[in-house]
Amino acid sequence: MSRDGERLIELVNELGSRVSHLLTDMVPPAAQVHLLNAQRELITALMLIYEHRVTNASPGRTRRAAPGARRTTQRRRTPARTGKIPIE
Repeated sequence: MSRDGERLIELVNELGSRVSHLLTDMVPPAAQVHLLNAQRELITALMLIYEHRVTNASPGRTRRAAPGARRTTQRRRTPARTGKIPIE
């Protein structure tokens, strides 16, 4: 991993620890666990996106739409929820 990637990880971890420290007095312990798990998943997703962009980036591989081309949007149906999500 590049030095920039390491610095990004350090920055995200520092921000996360500061926010969690601020919220400890206001948020119940069960919700803190839920938020920490969500934070971990978000950091993982951001790092995967960063690594993907860094490893697949090359100067000649920029993609541009043809002049006059239209973007099509596809609508997906979201599945109906069966109930509340339990929080541990």
